[in-house]
Amino acid sequence: MTRVVVDDALRTKLCNLTQPLELCDNSGHVLGHFLPGVVDEGREPQIGAEELQRRKQNKGKTYTTAEVLAHLEKL
Repeated sequence: MTRVVVDDALRTKLCNLTQPLELCDNSGHVLGHFLPGVVDEGREPQIGAEELQRRKQNKGKTYTTAEVLAHLEKL
């Protein structure tokens, strides 16, 4: 992985981010995306325990990664 050391001005701009950021040059060309290293302590799951249990017990058809990729290649 390539590492870029940022100066203090950019660090100040990045340090309070809580959502992904798109980095662009002056012409608007996308250089990349920045995902802040935020720890979501105390954050509740988006689905409840009942839904997790229902999904765990679901005996419907499942597909391997290879099967999904093979299907997508056919499209």
